[in-house]
Amino acid sequence: MDKREINIKHVNLAAGAWQQMSVCEQMANIGSEVSRALNWQKKEKKQFCSNAVARALELIDLSMDLSRTFPRIKEFARLREAIIDYFYGLNQFSSSEVLWRKYFDHFNYAVRRNY
Repeated sequence: MDKREINIKHVNLAAGAWQQMSVCEQMANIGSEVSRALNWQKKEKKQFCSNAVARALELIDLSMDLSRTFPRIKEFARLREAIIDYFYGLNQFSSSEVLWRKYFDHFNYAVRRNY
């Protein structure tokens, strides 16, 4: 690690609360940040969009750090790659706002159903 200061956005989650959540809860939270990014993107507020994407990526990184199996790490890595491609890349995966919302809606539904 270099000497740059790491700016953690989700301090409480990084401190341990994230590991107490199920994978569905983690994905629903990641989806909330992606949804915020999509909303800001639609309003053409680039900095707010970028901030929300950074928070989503931070949550994905926390999930990857906690993952114990290769398939789970691989899934989070692919998700990270696709989000970066959509918001910052050439959108080689042909993602869309509708696709992202549908993808994360399933996790939101699953979490709400368990409460």
